[in-house]
Amino acid sequence: MRYLLDTHAFLWFVAGDDRLSETARMLIADRQNSLALSIASLWEIAIKISLGKLTLKQPYEILIPGQLALHGIEVLEITVAHTAALIGLPFHHRDPFDRMLIAQSQTEQLPLISTDKIFDAYGVTRYW
Repeated sequence: MRYLLDTHAFLWFVAGDDRLSETARMLIADRQNSLALSIASLWEIAIKISLGKLTLKQPYEILIPGQLALHGIEVLEITVAHTAALIGLPFHHRDPFDRMLIAQSQTEQLPLISTDKIFDAYGVTRYW
């Protein structure tokens, strides 16, 4: 099955963080699953690093490509269809990065791996 990773799920997985649920860890680690990480998540990570809200164990330009390759995670680009889907989204969630993940999940019919329960208000399939 193919899944879209929320930013925190990706970061917690690669860091071995205990906040990642066992279900999420198993889905991400299962090599039979196909994983995608939105370019919006990479943008979010870079912004948080630049603001001093996030630090990584290695430089971004080493850690991110290395982890994507190691775990076979594809980068999901933002398309016109994804941005068009944003127009009709209700504002249950105001975070622009999460709103893009919702639009991508809906457009691509990808279930999300995320702890964020507000995603459920959008009718996307969420695993945690």
